[in-house]
Amino acid sequence: MSATQEKSVSSNTSAGPAESYDAIIVGAGFGGLAMLNRLRAQGLSVRVLEAGDGVGGTWYWNRYPGARCDVESMEYSYQFDESLQQEWSWPERYSGQAVILKYLNHVADRFDMRKDIQFNTRVSGAVFDEAAQRWTITAESGARMTAKYCVMATGCLSAPNTPDFNGSDSFKGDIYHTGKWPHQGVDFTGKRVGIIGTGSSAIQSIPIIAEQAAHLTVFQRTPNYSVPAANRPIDREMEREIKADYAGFRERENREQIAFGSRFQASDVSILDLSPGERTKVYEKYWQIGGLLFLYASTDMLINKEANETAAEFIRGKIRSIVKDKATAELLCPDTVVGCKRLCADTGYFETYNRPNVKLVDVELAPIEELTPRGLRTGGKEYELDCIVFATGFDAMTGSLLRMDIKGRKGLSLQQKWSEGPRTYLGLTVVGFPNMFIISGPGSPSVLTNMVPSIEQHVNWISDTIRDLRERQLSCIEPVVEAENAWVEHVNEVGASTLFPTCNSWYLGANIPGKPRVFMPYLGFPAYVEKCNQVRANGYEGFALSKA
Repeated sequence: MSATQEKSVSSNTSAGPAESYDAIIVGAGFGGLAMLNRLRAQGLSVRVLEAGDGVGGTWYWNRYPGARCDVESMEYSYQFDESLQQEWSWPERYSGQAVILKYLNHVADRFDMRKDIQFNTRVSGAVFDEAAQRWTITAESGARMTAKYCVMATGCLSAPNTPDFNGSDSFKGDIYHTGKWPHQGVDFTGKRVGIIGTGSSAIQSIPIIAEQAAHLTVFQRTPNYSVPAANRPIDREMEREIKADYAGFRERENREQIAFGSRFQASDVSILDLSPGERTKVYEKYWQIGGLLFLYASTDMLINKEANETAAEFIRGKIRSIVKDKATAELLCPDTVVGCKRLCADTGYFETYNRPNVKLVDVELAPIEELTPRGLRTGGKEYELDCIVFATGFDAMTGSLLRMDIKGRKGLSLQQKWSEGPRTYLGLTVVGFPNMFIISGPGSPSVLTNMVPSIEQHVNWISDTIRDLRERQLSCIEPVVEAENAWVEHVNEVGASTLFPTCNSWYLGANIPGKPRVFMPYLGFPAYVEKCNQVRANGYEGFALSKA
């Protein structure tokens, strides 16, 4: 995007009379762009408010070295326009951040979306006016807008979590967070670098940083399971076959998808029904295929602890065979359930610890004490560093919403409503907050799915709902308490029937001090889609609809 384009859509940042729209969308990532496209097609006046100076959401902010999607490219794309599907060509099996961002910029330009997006506008609050039955949205600049409908497309992983260490302001070197990486990039050549964390962003970035840095020290609290991504250039023959019948591919994808919401070739047997030798062959097959498909090497991987442990031991065996230093290998071996934290897919992660310029430091037993002017202190030892990278993840699922001051009926704040954990109906709506919709909210499949089709399902449901309201001359839609309570109970029951809640993951908010421990996503995308369709077919079962 040119400087001229940026200026043209970054105006209206000072306080003044509130502008009026049919709908305001917060966020210009995959969800915000798809929502804008659908609502504009219905003839609504729509404004998208975006904190950054460009589109992309997660893929705009997360520019750290090695940032890459863990869903195959041919599935990680919009399906709302056939010509878009035909004209775009992905270079790799798993697309990197820059390519995905290029795709989203192409979409924004292809459908002339920028004219309806206001960049450099971070929303600070949203208040529902019961008398006017409209939302007033306020930006940090003081600018105000009103709308009948408010759609939160703020993303599940968009509120970076930066631990508050003692001495954080004292360090004289450079500090970076993987979730808000400098757009111009960072050159670590000749630098002594410390990276805190060994989650997905760390596992992707560590091999690349290690190649540049004079020395890299990895500070690990909890080891993570990771499998090879097995990334490679797109098979062009496969691409041609898919594009010859992309609609059929999507239909089969939707019909065949398992809980994750992707076209995985899942096993149809329990690993426990196989001999030890047969198990090894199965796991080796999935290891070589690469990617998140490894979780589906057994029908009961995520519900049976005994079956899961066989996978865990296989991965630990791989780590021990790859990492030459035995002590380091053992530190890298997790003792938790495979998949209770999102499984990572890497390119040369464990091999990186064989480099002479890489050191692993365990901070589980000896937590980080403080940042010092020269580096970082843990276990009574100071590590001198030139740069520190926080790969400490996000306040997931709820963080981006709760950092805004959102008030519904009778001044009820979302912070109050969710003080003991998020409560939604279908992950889409909240009692007390009429005409406010959440894309990929807590209580929806969201982060346990292939996000793009999951997002589009939400976008389609929300836009269909708004169209129905307008056609029936209804003013507000809001879930009833009984439906919300039943849905929260159902989400909890489904989660508890699996191994997902068995470890301290960001799925439960365990990475954020003081955050209520609640398993936030809903497991089972196909069943969820059926439920949403049923609710609408039954006249918005579980909702209260009101006239003006």
